[in-house]
Amino acid sequence: MDTKKKIFVTKQGLEEMKKELQDHEKVKRPQVLERVSQARAMGDLSENSEYTAAREELSLIDTRIEELSDMMKKVEIIDEGKASKAHSAVQLGSRVTVTINGKKEVFELVGEWEADPMEKKISHESPLGKALIGKALNDKIEVEAPAGKILYHIVEIS
Repeated sequence: MDTKKKIFVTKQGLEEMKKELQDHEKVKRPQVLERVSQARAMGDLSENSEYTAAREELSLIDTRIEELSDMMKKVEIIDEGKASKAHSAVQLGSRVTVTINGKKEVFELVGEWEADPMEKKISHESPLGKALIGKALNDKIEVEAPAGKILYHIVEIS
């Protein structure tokens, strides 16, 4: 992970990140440590699959705790109030309504960590996100997709 790169998140995204970190530290890690301890008590560790599985899970949890802790040091909150006031151009935190072949779609521009295409939250680093940043109302943008080029027409920025 790039040590200087900022991680853009909304206030809600930061709360979710904190919640996940706390869950890993206070709930999941202690549960897995207990499993490791119980498996260790079973005897021969060289043939103890429960011990091996618990140690692997503990390693994954510790890695995620470290990753979340590092990410939280680089967090920059997306000022959604600023984005909603600056309707003139698309920026992080903007909700953008576009038409694609006459069909309306609404996307929210978020940081990579919060991106969720199923929820129409797109990363500013995605091809569509990069194309939208800085664009204004009524701009048309063309984005290369696996199915070919798609033409988007910006009809609302909020």
